[in-house]
Order: sequence, then structure tokens, then C-alpha cells
Amino acid sequence: MSKLAKALTAAAGNAGESLYVEDVFSTYLYEGTGAGIAINNGINLSDEGGLVVYRRRDGAENWSYQDTERGVNSVIYSDSTNAAADPGGYGLASFNSDGFTTELNTSGADYASWSFRKAKKFFDVVTYSSDTTSGARTISHNLGSTPAFIIVKGINFSDAWYVYHISTGVNKYLELNLTGAGHAFTNFWGVTDSTFTVDSFLNNNGLTGKDYVAYLFASDAGGFGDDESIIKCGSYTGNGSADGPTINCGFEPQWLLIKNTSDGGNWVLMDAMRGMPVGDEAAVLIPNTSGDESGYANLWGVDLQATGFKVNVSQIQINESGGTMVYIAIRRPMKTPEAGTEVFAIDTLGGTAPNPPGFNGVLVDWAWKRVRNTTDDWYSQSRLTGTNEMKLNANDAESSVFNILFDYQDGWLDSSGTLSTQLSWMFKRATGFFDVVAYSGSGNFPQNVTHNLTVTPEMMIVKYRDGSSNWYVYHSALGNTKICQLDNDTASSTSGSSWNNTSPTATQFTVGSLHNYPVAAKYITYLFATLAGVSKVGSYTGTGSDLNVDCGFSAGARFILIKRTDSTGDWYTWNYFRGITAGNDPYLLLNTTAAEVTSTDYIDPLNAGFTVTSSAPAGLNASGGSYIFLAIA
Repeated sequence: MSKLAKALTAAAGNAGESLYVEDVFSTYLYEGTGAGIAINNGINLSDEGGLVVYRRRDGAENWSYQDTERGVNSVIYSDSTNAAADPGGYGLASFNSDGFTTELNTSGADYASWSFRKAKKFFDVVTYSSDTTSGARTISHNLGSTPAFIIVKGINFSDAWYVYHISTGVNKYLELNLTGAGHAFTNFWGVTDSTFTVDSFLNNNGLTGKDYVAYLFASDAGGFGDDESIIKCGSYTGNGSADGPTINCGFEPQWLLIKNTSDGGNWVLMDAMRGMPVGDEAAVLIPNTSGDESGYANLWGVDLQATGFKVNVSQIQINESGGTMVYIAIRRPMKTPEAGTEVFAIDTLGGTAPNPPGFNGVLVDWAWKRVRNTTDDWYSQSRLTGTNEMKLNANDAESSVFNILFDYQDGWLDSSGTLSTQLSWMFKRATGFFDVVAYSGSGNFPQNVTHNLTVTPEMMIVKYRDGSSNWYVYHSALGNTKICQLDNDTASSTSGSSWNNTSPTATQFTVGSLHNYPVAAKYITYLFATLAGVSKVGSYTGTGSDLNVDCGFSAGARFILIKRTDSTGDWYTWNYFRGITAGNDPYLLLNTTAAEVTSTDYIDPLNAGFTVTSSAPAGLNASGGSYIFLAIA
């Protein structure tokens, strides 16, 4: 089945086709234009139904909730008890098959939106009207599993936002519009896999004339991808320390909502699109207030992990000592790419801010940048490390840079200058192709680190973030006893302290003392694997003659990185943006500051991969020489 057919049937929820988190949930950021904007986030709201939550990030504004059950002429605000209102041209104009269309907005303002598509075992929207039922009222739903989180709001009258959470139970309710702790109320809720029950309090005490909307969320119910879960509702106990508790969700979250239910406090919303850097503060918005992100800077943060998250602040509202925090977590994207253009791109830097290097509508997880035609360092930045950067060609510790931003849907950086010779290499995390893992040293040898690549990594690049250290490289062709160093040209060497002589698996990699000390030291790891038609991690033996390297591609390689391992040799890199042709091919050396070389013909195009020519030096094609490479189609 073609990629388009898969996308269409998955979006429609057809039997036999898997849905993925990308099909039912989206965090989408956009800039106001003062006019309507079509938000194409891939979520089929018009056919399947769902909810869109949106608000301004850089200014005070209400939290707007609009769902397909009530239509575009009805909006409610989670920071208010007001009845639903007509947004009057300032809300949504339509729910679309690939997202939604906004109406008026503030020109130049920054906005965030979160779309939840109705789907079994993830999310449902239900409306009901009060009746004369005495006592509890039971309402049917189509969630396909027992709800773990329910929000109920009166539509046509002023009322609070009443919340059920599985961790607080059926005898307690929370209020989304308030900071209070949980309120005890006997038999306030009831939940089954086909119904939910509300106390008479949420049925207007048995009288008619009141309308309600309910948003229902599942938890750990499976059903997506290969029967995997994409949403988790749970709780944890705080310890009041910056070394906070670690929470296992079974997946790495991209979206988190946390609430202290013991002593009260704000509802805290974080997501990876706006920023949840490991070891740093997250960009936070508070659903019960109209304040913008700047009002909550330097307060809250969590470290994203392959199986959950770790609280990294002592802030009472998400880490009160002995307090109970409830949360909802939604899984990060999980689809396997089918083309290299989905996961890798190159663009020039610069333009009128904000105009970052673009990636054809694809978000960026790891980026390199440098000026190509003069001496310059290679700068490395990633979404998980936030505003920090390191030099690929040096062993320096990371440093903070003010203009590094990853909160764009299709690029990164915030640059107001224009420099056509300054390039950006951009990589996207994707199942089976590439993953990024930020972890802390345990001080215990060896240390196993969980990853989300879902297949065995064939190439791994590890860097100590806190201090001076080389970039250490694992490659499957060298095995688990050897390393190379990305920042120099040395041959591979034996190192039992790097991988502890242990090969990685589809779920974890192992590091020795070199990569997990001291305790709490920060590390970043980039993992690559071979994915048919997308990427190839491999090796070859030089011949001194033209040598065809088969990567299994059909239209040649768009990115090539090669290193000699049995002797000294630089890290040569070529890319489609500067040209991979039958003539001269510009290359750069990843381990040096040297300017781009444009006068050589060391490689040639090959549909199946690439050709190393007979004119290539010993660093690329010595007879009998050993070489490793990474190629992307």
C-alpha cells in the first residue's frame, strides 16, 4: 500500500490499519498574522471529531476549548467559569481533515495549539443535557476503554471545570480552573469501558435545562502502532528535591499535564515542542490562569527519558515532599519514516527573523551549523539540550547560546542575519532511523541506558556535556571493544571503558566508566540505524579503484559521512545541497575547522548509494583500508 493510502486509511481509522500518536494528537505552534490561518497538523478533525485547545504564548489570554460536538460557534475557557460563548470571529473558522483554520489573531504574536482527535483508547468528546434522573446519572461514551481522566464543564451556565483522575479515585474531584487540592465527595464519579457516571451535582440536581460537555481520556490501553499505548494517567510522590522522582510511563512523553492534589497548586502544562530540555527549565503554561510563558520561567522542569520523565526541580507544585502529584502524559511521535526527506534536510541560515533554516514542514531534533567557505567550527544543538551547544570538532563542554530555538514546526534557530554560506544540517528523530538520548551518569559500572530507536543501534555518538571530553563513536563494524573519536582523525582504538565490551540492543545501550562518571554528570547520545530506503550504516574495504557502495537506495545518497578506521583519517562529509555529482563534489571535514574543498572528485553518484572514486586519497580509498560510513537517502 502506498504511503498516501496508508495515511488516508489510518486517518479515517479503517479496520486493519494502525493508528499512531501522530494521527490523533498534535502540538502545533504558529505566529499570528492578524487574519485567518490554516493549521495543517495532520489531525482529521472534520471526519473523526475532536477537541482543539489554543492560546497565546507571549501575552495574557484565555485558554480556548473548541470541539466538534459543539461546533466553531461555541468556546469555553479553562481559566474561567463562564458559560460557553460565540468567539465572534476570534476563534476557529473550521475543523478540517488535516487540522483546523483559525480566524482573527494578533499579528506577530506567538500561539500554541493542542489537537486531540476522537479515537478509541485515546480520547472522546461527549455532550449531554441534564434530566430529571434522581441521584447519579450514567452517560455512554465511545472511548473503547475505561476513562482515566474526565473533564466536565457546564456549557450554557457558569460553572467550574470538574475533573476525575484515576489516581484520586471516584470519591474525589479536582477543578481545572482552580488551584485547590482534591475535594472529597462520595460516589462523585463512576467509570466503565462504555459509560461514565456523574453525581446528581453534574446533572443539575435532577432538573432539566443544563447542557454539559465531557472530555474523556484513556490510559495505558494499547491499540496504537503494534498495540502500544500512547497516553498514560498516573501519579507520583514528590520528594522536595531537585533530584526528583523518576516516573515510568512506558514511553517518552511529548506532552505533560501535572497537578499537586495534596496541598493544591497550579495545573502545569509542558510539551516538547515549546521546550522541555533535559537538565534545564521547561516552557510552562498554566491552564487555570491567563498568564503567558514568561511568568513561569525558571520554575518548573522535567528530564525526558526513553520510558518516562524525571522531575528536576524542588518546586512544590510538581514536587512537594510527600505530596501526591497526578499527571497525564502523551507519547512522542512513533511512525517509521519511508524516505530520507522525512528525516534529514540542509538549508542556509539567516533571513528575516523569525525565519529559521527550514525542513519542509518537519520539526528538527538535532542540528549542525557552520560557515562552509572559510575556517569555522561545527556547532551542534539539539531539542533535548535546549539553548546549549557544543562543537563537533572540539572536546569543549557545552555552553548556552541565546538565539537557539527549537520551537518551530519546520526549522530551528532565531537568526536575523543572512549568510548564504552558513549551512544547517537537520535531523529528525524517527523510529528505526535516529534517536537522541540525554542521560545522567550513575557512577556505577556498567550503566545500561534505555533508548527509543526500537532497533539495535549501529552507530552511536556520545558526548559528556558538563566538561572537556571527546566525542566517542561506536560503530557496529568495529564492534563493542573499539571506539573512534568524532573530533579528531585518529584510527579506531580499543576501549573497554566505553561500551563495557557490550553490544547495544533494540532497547538499550551499555556504557562503561568513560561515559557514566561522575554521578549526575550530563551526557548526550545520538543513535543511528540502517532503515531500508532511508539510511545505511555500513563499512567497506578500500580498493584504490572506483568502488561502488550499495546502500539499498533507489535514487542515491543525499548525505554521506566516511571515516577510515585502521589508520588516521578525517571524517569526510558530502551532501545533496552542495552537490553529489559526476564531477567535483564539495566536501567538509567534520573533525576540523577547514573550509570546504570544492576542487576534487572523490565520490560519484550511484542510484544504490555512492561511488568512491579511484582519485580519492588514502583517507577514503586505500587498497585494503577499512572504512565506516553513514549515508542518508
